[in-house]
Amino acid sequence: MNRPAAAPAEDEPDLLRDQFRQLLRYRRLIGAGVGIGLLGGVYLGVSTADTYVATADIVLRAPTDDPFNPSLAPDKAINIGSERQVALSSSIANEAAKKLGISASDFAGLRKGLQVTNPPQSMVLRFTYTASSPKEAARRANAMTEAYLLKRQEALDLTRDKMVKGYKDQRDPVSKQLDELVKEIARMPAGAPRDAATSTKTDLQSEVGRYNGNITKLEALDMTPGRVTSAATPPSHPDGPGLPMSLALGAAVGLALGLLGAWVRLVFDPAPRSEGDVARALRAPVLGSLPRDKTGGGPLLAAGEEDPRLAEEYRSVAFRLAYDSRFADRRRLLVVAPRGSSETAAAVAVNLAASFAETGKDVLLIEADLRTPVLASQLPTDAGGRPRWSQMPGGPAAGGRPAQQGDSDWPDGRQLVVDAGESGAFDLIPGERVRNVARALTSPRATRLVSEADSPNSTVVVLAPPVLSYADALALVDRVDGVLVVCDPRAVHRTDLSRIRELISGAGGTVLGAVLHTPLPGEKRGPARFRRGGGATALAAPAASAPERPEPQPIPYEVAEAEQHIPGDGTDTVALRTVRTGRR
Repeated sequence: MNRPAAAPAEDEPDLLRDQFRQLLRYRRLIGAGVGIGLLGGVYLGVSTADTYVATADIVLRAPTDDPFNPSLAPDKAINIGSERQVALSSSIANEAAKKLGISASDFAGLRKGLQVTNPPQSMVLRFTYTASSPKEAARRANAMTEAYLLKRQEALDLTRDKMVKGYKDQRDPVSKQLDELVKEIARMPAGAPRDAATSTKTDLQSEVGRYNGNITKLEALDMTPGRVTSAATPPSHPDGPGLPMSLALGAAVGLALGLLGAWVRLVFDPAPRSEGDVARALRAPVLGSLPRDKTGGGPLLAAGEEDPRLAEEYRSVAFRLAYDSRFADRRRLLVVAPRGSSETAAAVAVNLAASFAETGKDVLLIEADLRTPVLASQLPTDAGGRPRWSQMPGGPAAGGRPAQQGDSDWPDGRQLVVDAGESGAFDLIPGERVRNVARALTSPRATRLVSEADSPNSTVVVLAPPVLSYADALALVDRVDGVLVVCDPRAVHRTDLSRIRELISGAGGTVLGAVLHTPLPGEKRGPARFRRGGGATALAAPAASAPERPEPQPIPYEVAEAEQHIPGDGTDTVALRTVRTGRR
């Protein structure tokens, strides 16, 4: 037995496959991303076709008096980050511009092409220069390295000269004082004063020696700023990846962007993204998904089997309903659409009635759409000969005169028999325009009509207007109980489905399931032909132009005993004629 469906348990691979299929719904968005990526790849390939890069490496050295001393750590004496910023400074570019003979107007372009990097864990500065000519790129890269080494040499020499000058400035007064003290000691007689002066002279000599030692040490330093380990040479190939590689890279990036955009669109898409979303919103299973109608529409009951897949899908829906315990208890089915046109819902109701009829059940189809009733003009019908459905006050079976349209409230006892060909026949209570729809749907005669499903081997299918557009369906829910929702998942929101479930549950009914369908061909080309308030006029022409049908023979009616038919015994399935969605 079919039960209300909670969220189906799915494993991770199934969820991923489902999400990937949902992303493919937005093919235009993905295609736009790929197109943008290809355009970017073309731009990259063309813009880098004449771009050449030359590279030169410099190893920096700190000033030292013993370059072979292992205790000296160059990374402690040199801040490589600061040196990189110096290499990119305008002073270096000015010096290189002098060597290259570049004017002031081209100075900004000279700096723009330079890039200086530092490989990790090294004292190397890598000068990379980009130009439109290979020779020019190498020439400018070498000029930049020479200018940097020259400026660094000048900076080191200037620092040393300042320190030497500072030591000399401190030494000269002491040396002068020492010379004067030596002259004074030479004139002093032997004794204690001479001994004190001699001691002072020794101190002054030591201080002067210390200054001289510092000066000598500074002048002995190796001030080499660094050396070029790899001079720039003209590159033999452009730096760009090339047009084929750029296109491939652009396509990959564009595909990623398109998938990202499709994922964002999917996240914020209010429409159900899969059958699982519909089942979770309605808390009922998806009983079937109608295939796309490739014939462009037609009558509700087709004369031939032009699309057997559609017939098989209706048979599958009817089979699942027949073996649902909730439907089998009362055999009353209300077919509704969420909102808008009920064209497909009418086709589902008619075809399910034919499907139940071919299994040997006595089927009554009630058109409870009293705003735009059209089934009588769309189906092959004849005056009814089955008295049980029409035993109502004022009806023919009660001995009264047949009610005329507009003469009394609906239902007035008028019934039609629909010839479904090989599937058999079922009764139709056609809808009629009334002044008070709510009163007609809740009248005792309408309730008595729906209760005919309590008879053995009988089934009642009720077609109502869209449940979110009118309250007509809710007025019938407590009498019918089982509701079948027919919707296009791309044209309805998940919140609409949840609201339908809440409305039906609040009215005392149960959602048995949903039937999904694709957009109708007429809806793709323009406004649908079936609209509220205009359906009767638009559908009058097909009925008038239909070929004259021969007088059908009366169908003998016998009430089947309960033991004559056992649902599910294997004898109640016959060939189902194709029933197609028509232009309502």
